[in-house]
Amino acid sequence: MKTMINGVRYHVEQYGDGFPLVLLHGFTGAASTWKPFCPIWGNHSTLLMVDLIGHGETESPGDTARYNIKKATDDLKVLLDQLEIEKTDMLGYSMGGRIAITFASMYPERIRKLVLESTTPGLENPADREARVQQDQKLAMKIETEGLEKFISFWESIPLFQSQLNLPKEIREQIRSQRLRNNPVGLSNSLRGMGTGAQPSWWDKLTTFDFETLLITGELDDKFCKIAADMASKLPNAKHLSIIDCGHAIHVEEREKFGTIVSEFLSNT
Repeated sequence: MKTMINGVRYHVEQYGDGFPLVLLHGFTGAASTWKPFCPIWGNHSTLLMVDLIGHGETESPGDTARYNIKKATDDLKVLLDQLEIEKTDMLGYSMGGRIAITFASMYPERIRKLVLESTTPGLENPADREARVQQDQKLAMKIETEGLEKFISFWESIPLFQSQLNLPKEIREQIRSQRLRNNPVGLSNSLRGMGTGAQPSWWDKLTTFDFETLLITGELDDKFCKIAADMASKLPNAKHLSIIDCGHAIHVEEREKFGTIVSEFLSNT
């Protein structure tokens, strides 16, 4: 479905029946990321698969300020209001996980259960934030100067995604094809507007999350395993699972296992 939210036309796909589950993809991703999980999760949840601002079929405004992570998060609140959903489960991967944490920090009363895959509440140190802003600015300029195809080839090759080289060629080609359907303006503005450096640090908010939270990381992804362990030590009601022989994108590399883990977590009351 298409819906206007705060002046931006959003694309949202709905599937299944049950308690709502909002699904938030990562940078360069799209709602279609979650399609393989429809058969299993749709049995117990109404899936709301959102193309985040600047991604997929959702509009890509030219104004970088519109991509501010708090504004992108408020868009989700408006979506829930439009659908008359008072409380929801939420699952976010990487960038989508940062938006999920932002949502849980801003609107904790709207969350029943939270699933966070390979993500972070942000950077606590202002100097680290500034360095990351500069890094993301360079990436945004890379998209603008070299074009989308070259950038996606570069993005696929970064160490974070090396373990995906072991995936079947057909799946790797599907992921590449989906990434290339994005709007370069949307991707560069997402980096500038809601990159890890541009967003607030939500570390101090974690102690207030009284809902069940599941943290999932791949054991080969050292950086995010450590972040998740640090998060788990602050969250009052969290479980951290590290998946063996797996990198950053568990939902891609260990699809069946990921689907089952999430399904069991959401189904247990």
